[in-house]
Amino acid sequence: MNAETGKMKDAEAVPASAAVAAQAAPVPKRRKGRRRMLMAAVPLALVLAGGGYWLTGGRYVTTDNAYVHQPMIPVSADVSGRITEVDVTENQQIAAGAPIFRLDPEPYRIAVAQAEAALASARLAVEQQRAAYATAEAQLEAARSILEVQNREQERRQALVKRGVNSAASLDDATVATRNASNDVAIARRQRDAAAAALGGDPTAQTDDLPAVRAAIARLDAARRDLAKTRIDAPVSGTVAQVGSLNVGQFVQAGSGIATLVDANDTWIEANFKETQLQGIRTGQPVSVELDAYPDLELRGKVGSIGAATGSQFSLIPAQNATGNWVKVVQRLPVRIQLDGAPAGVLRNGFSARVSIDTGKSRLDQLR
Repeated sequence: MNAETGKMKDAEAVPASAAVAAQAAPVPKRRKGRRRMLMAAVPLALVLAGGGYWLTGGRYVTTDNAYVHQPMIPVSADVSGRITEVDVTENQQIAAGAPIFRLDPEPYRIAVAQAEAALASARLAVEQQRAAYATAEAQLEAARSILEVQNREQERRQALVKRGVNSAASLDDATVATRNASNDVAIARRQRDAAAAALGGDPTAQTDDLPAVRAAIARLDAARRDLAKTRIDAPVSGTVAQVGSLNVGQFVQAGSGIATLVDANDTWIEANFKETQLQGIRTGQPVSVELDAYPDLELRGKVGSIGAATGSQFSLIPAQNATGNWVKVVQRLPVRIQLDGAPAGVLRNGFSARVSIDTGKSRLDQLR
């Protein structure tokens, strides 16, 4: 009986488990549907999120192809000479007008003395010319007086001849004397004019206004300038570099660059943006700058100007694209960034930087 009872219970249990299995069969189908929905929804959400991020982005244009620039002024001597003193050391900060090095002034002192002597000689020559002019003027007046006397004598003798008191030979002598006196006046006038021409055509002109004296004054000024230029001063405040080649006793040629002065008072950033990034960039837009040397320091500035041509156009040999083997390369245009200020002594010429320009418009705003 117990065995039969167990078989009956097993028989009843089989249909019950089958019923449970039949009810549980639809569950996996709903899970698969949800899974498919999730698999489709997740990529769609990512696409929508990425598209939204892309459309709302683009406000900031960034490049790490940017560098600090400061004027680099070549230091050279205006005159040739031998170095007698070096007043600075490498990387020394100096003020405008401070001496950098000096040349031997003795040859230029001699030149100044020679120019002063030449000026004195020119002024003396002018005084001699004034004396010659005065002499010529006096001789002309004397010749005119003699001519007047001869004219009166000729008229007197002519009257006597008409009255028969005097002979014709006497009148002829008076006529010859008058003609000679007239010639003397002409000669004296030419001598007076030549003396006036030596004084520049104006005998009353000041001595230093005459051409010969002015030329001598100019030569003296040039000699004094050359003497002053034996001391080479800093044209602006800054840092001197490459002065290690300056040695006492070294001969320096005029105009040859022998040192460099970096003007730290005028600093800007030159950022080279791709031509595809320039659409939204305008002058005056705010800029943030990060230096590789000081990653924790953020500088502020604005777009000062946009380059007139790409960097390749200013190269010594610009690229020639009119050939069969042409490869298109994205060009870069320099954008000058004016800084609002930076801590003293931080910026160095040539530092690498990362520049971000706030154009004020996202891609979505640009599409509107």
